[in-house]
Amino acid sequence: MAVADWVIIALYFVAVFVVAIVVTRRESTRATPEGYFLGGRNTGWFVIGASLFASNIGSEHLVGLAGTGAASGVAVAQFELLASLILLILGWVFVPFYLRSGVYTMPEFLERRYNAAARWYLAVISIVGYVLTKISVTIAAGGIVFEALLGIDFWTGALVVVIATGIYTVFGGLRAVLYTDLLQMFVMIGGAIAVTVIGLNAVGGWDAMYQTAGSDFFNMWRPMSDPDFPWTGILFGAPILGVWYWCTDQFIVQRVLSAKDLANARRGTIWAGFLKVLPLFIFVIPGIIAHTLAEQGKLTLASPDQALPALIATLLPTGLKGLVVAGLLAALMSSLSSVFNSCSTLITWDIFRKLYPEAKERTLVRVGQLSTIALVVFGLLWIPMMKLISGQIYQYLQSVQAYISPPIAAAFLLGVAWKRINSQGAIASLVAGFVLGIGRLVAEINKDSLGDGLLFWYSDINFLHFAIFLFIVCSIIMVLVSLATPAPPESEIAGLTMQTTDQSAKRQDAGRKRTDAYLSLAVVAAVVVVWIIFRG
Repeated sequence: MAVADWVIIALYFVAVFVVAIVVTRRESTRATPEGYFLGGRNTGWFVIGASLFASNIGSEHLVGLAGTGAASGVAVAQFELLASLILLILGWVFVPFYLRSGVYTMPEFLERRYNAAARWYLAVISIVGYVLTKISVTIAAGGIVFEALLGIDFWTGALVVVIATGIYTVFGGLRAVLYTDLLQMFVMIGGAIAVTVIGLNAVGGWDAMYQTAGSDFFNMWRPMSDPDFPWTGILFGAPILGVWYWCTDQFIVQRVLSAKDLANARRGTIWAGFLKVLPLFIFVIPGIIAHTLAEQGKLTLASPDQALPALIATLLPTGLKGLVVAGLLAALMSSLSSVFNSCSTLITWDIFRKLYPEAKERTLVRVGQLSTIALVVFGLLWIPMMKLISGQIYQYLQSVQAYISPPIAAAFLLGVAWKRINSQGAIASLVAGFVLGIGRLVAEINKDSLGDGLLFWYSDINFLHFAIFLFIVCSIIMVLVSLATPAPPESEIAGLTMQTTDQSAKRQDAGRKRTDAYLSLAVVAAVVVVWIIFRG
């Protein structure tokens, strides 16, 4: 790294703090829970869409997409393209219910729709998941970026990123997160485009890359027997996990809850849908470029996950290398700040406020700040613990959420679609889904000792196929238990389901509906075109 690269990285850090200070300089953005946790509910669509995109793309996401691209091609981009479509479901189906209900969190919405037990379940599951997986994995990725590209010790790099991100998140709340995400989106995309363009030139162009990598690398539709991306799992299983992540996870949905109105919230999801088409071209293709260069003898690739760091270190000139590294840091910091903020919101709104309902607004804001500080401190204390925990345990921890997300998706989807679903059905489904999901995890850990039979099938089935199975089972349980118990009073679920929302509320949504419908169709068309092009 040359001096010019370090200057660019330093300027990036300065820009992040300047943006955070400028957008939160008014006391009103931090003095009330609405200001601190939801940015004052006055965010426009462009910022919402940018934040949805930037928060989702962490540095481990970038490294992972490029690494999988280098190992097996474009199929991994299916998750990105499906996200474009599921974001439309968020904007058109879920957001109207969320905004009309005035909730701060997703667990709070479950309490409105079902009961307090559902709220506690989702709040605890989400907080534990954030603490054990999102925070630790994101911090670890930051340390790897610093060590691989900057030559700084892993733990020192992780320490710098956690402290820097924690400072503006603690003092600025969601508004600081939203607008730094906007900056980080531009830095991230700019750096990724630079890597892609220079990489394509290095391999001799698209045709040369296609000929070297082979047609299978450019085929998104893999056979049902594929261990990683079976077309059945992609088409039917991945959307279930996608609905959980994009439509019900506080980490994501908090951005649309900050919208100034429904029109801006929905258009923000559409804008994010357009942005999610980009990762195939600027994150996955660089991985295939690295694979091609390795096949051509122009690049040494120790492992697929080294694809992106190797490209940056080998191809990029001075100055541009600093910009791309800043883009990786932007991805890391946007994800980490979002985790800190959403987790502190859950702790404050769904735990502390439930235990102390008379707490003053100033107290709630202070608890939010203190819980963010606690999460930052935990992140720092967790760094040495990472030395003691094996990579395989990390993989299992990350698998937990994938295994217990189908019942959560079912509770939200069926909950807004059908007024007959009641709290008894929802709780039965959530508990059964949790037991089946944890059972899958235990079976997977002990798979080698199971032998052939039903238990081995249960442990070995592709996780996307398992998501289909679990979603169907949980939905059946929810429907049967709901039908066997009394229906919820319509007065208690007014405005929370499609059948209990009055016409006047629906008419308020008429604003920019036609334009948004055309834009949504354009997102769908873009995804379909990509699907057609990348068939091998």
